[in-house]
Amino acid sequence: MATTTSITTTYAGQFAGQYISAALLSGDTIAKGGLTVKPNIKFKEVIKRVELDGIVKDQTCDFTDTSTLTLTERILQPEFLQVNLQLCKSDFESDWEAIQMGYSAFDVLPKNFVDYFIAYNSAKVAEWIEQKIWTGATASAGEFNGFQALLAADSTVIDVTAATAGVTSANVLTELGKVVDAIPIDLFGKEDLYIYVPTNVMKAYVRALGGFGASGLGAAGVDTKGSTWFNNQELMFEGVKLFHAPGLGTNKMVAGQKSNLYFGTGLLSDTNEVKVLDMGDLDGSKNVRFIMRMTAGCQFGVGADLVYYA
Repeated sequence: MATTTSITTTYAGQFAGQYISAALLSGDTIAKGGLTVKPNIKFKEVIKRVELDGIVKDQTCDFTDTSTLTLTERILQPEFLQVNLQLCKSDFESDWEAIQMGYSAFDVLPKNFVDYFIAYNSAKVAEWIEQKIWTGATASAGEFNGFQALLAADSTVIDVTAATAGVTSANVLTELGKVVDAIPIDLFGKEDLYIYVPTNVMKAYVRALGGFGASGLGAAGVDTKGSTWFNNQELMFEGVKLFHAPGLGTNKMVAGQKSNLYFGTGLLSDTNEVKVLDMGDLDGSKNVRFIMRMTAGCQFGVGADLVYYA
């Protein structure tokens, strides 16, 4: 059965040759280097954790063991996923670009539309992966466990209770302070340490620093520029870099090292490859199939080195 297609348009005049879609949530967490990406995983990969305790002791004349070595592991097993869409050419024969389909009854989909639709599918998958990296749950069909589910299920993760009324420009500095206070001492100052924040927390922080929060930086904000101070530059809070993760759930925050958070997949290029199969030569139908296949999964290394504000 073909994918349900609803075309709302009138065929009068000349088509301008440009398709416009709604703004897409970009896959920032991966695209901007917020995670350690592990490609080329066909089935699963074992992440080893090494720990030593009591490594330094007082000197003696004899060789005396000075530590206990503990090896543990976590499994990163990406889920197998797919996108299958089928469009019928007949739905486009009375549309703006019907002339591109050719005059023969054995026609093809308009090239402009196919090119756009391929790019649109890839962008929608990137948006979906950004969301599921954080909010995914294997209990839901076609999803993998994201970090929110993984962190909530691990008792070694450092939990911070979120504000009951949510994060606002009036309390964002206080709430971010709770996260920083919970970061283990040996992690503070690490180069790849981030506080991952969702869009609502990012907006609240920008507004607070513009002077509009209860604890804002003076009435005129940063550099006395008020609400115009922010220009998408990198932000920090008390020495820790903030990472805007659009897929992270509202009023949630995660603090940890990029090197402790993993995204696994087979080939990264799979999320950008859309196979187009015209079924006319195969079964005589007027259907065109758009096919994507990919793998994706998340895992972290050391739970005790992660802070989850929820």
